Amino acid sequence: MPVIIKINPEHPEPERIDEAVAILKNGGVIAFPTETFYGLGADARNEAAIDKIFDIKGRDFSNPILVVIGEGTDVDTFAEYIPTEARKLMECFWPGPLTIIFKAACIVSPKLTAGSGKIGMRLSSHPIARELSKRLGGPLTATSANLSGKAECSSAAEVISQLEGKLDGVVDGGYTPGGKGSTVVDISSRPPKVLREGMIPSSLIQDILATI
Repeated sequence: MPVIIKINPEHPEPERIDEAVAILKNGGVIAFPTETFYGLGADARNEAAIDKIFDIKGRDFSNPILVVIGEGTDVDTFAEYIPTEARKLMECFWPGPLTIIFKAACIVSPKLTAGSGKIGMRLSSHPIARELSKRLGGPLTATSANLSGKAECSSAAEVISQLEGKLDGVVDGGYTPGGKGSTVVDISSRPPKVLREGMIPSSLIQDILATI
């Protein structure tokens, strides 16, 4: 049974955030709430911890893993560069359910990019997700907290039902909105392309890009 850490989703208690971050810094994997579903969190700079994510999900290494960041400036850690289009989208939709795919910096593990040389990042609007990344001091993996092919989870109870015995910790921040996932936009090539329409409509993304 993983350690269960209950945290107020609107006003995260620092000591409980630190308890979860201690697991991450020790190479552990936790489940945590985001603005869409629960995600699987590991220190995205720790290769051994990333391996655990694939083991937990039963996931193929050909699938990339996105990360969440705690501050907008943290994008510089993993992105090779930030195009004008990306800056505009970040200004309009971050923090929020928009995952932007950048050309990955050389320090990014190929296990995260699935060898594509690209990395998806999001500045989460969920207070717990943001605080976890801030206190970790770097990007946090945020692939969905479920077994590959199974339903995504909107509560800690659902996560435990699927993944009990596989996780080091579960941050219980109540229910997440569920529904659609984040919208995914690839700005690593020209022209930028919406790869997945989620909570933010593709038409709105295109309208913003058209102003550049």
